[in-house]
Amino acid sequence: MIYHHTKNKGDLGVLKVKVDLFLQGFLILVPETEHSPFDLVIYKGGVFKTVQVKFRNLSKNEALMIPFRSSYSTAKGVITKPVDKKLVDIYAVYCPQTDECYYFDPGLYNKTFTLRVKASLNNQVRYTHLASDYRKVP
Repeated sequence: MIYHHTKNKGDLGVLKVKVDLFLQGFLILVPETEHSPFDLVIYKGGVFKTVQVKFRNLSKNEALMIPFRSSYSTAKGVITKPVDKKLVDIYAVYCPQTDECYYFDPGLYNKTFTLRVKASLNNQVRYTHLASDYRKVP
């Protein structure tokens, strides 16, 4: 097997999300290309939704930071561009430290979104998003 660290993490995230979505009762469809703006399409109750999957490790402060940008390599270096959130209905984030998947509508947030796995040390609640509240597809 050819090992490519970033690609393997992405593949693991997609596999974990697929299993989690299946357990939530969704039919899972996979695009035939790597170049689509989403990784999966899900179907349930007559509704299709596009899903972008991200693999994210916890930060030191027990949070998942999710920027809305994508990066890829070319002969000229790494290119980073903002995600067109109009093309994605759901962001699915897999975290290996919790072994959980989290789901949200990216259109509700600006350039980045942060999920907290544990309450903050100063017990701040306002503008805090607990990851446990994002376990199901909205």
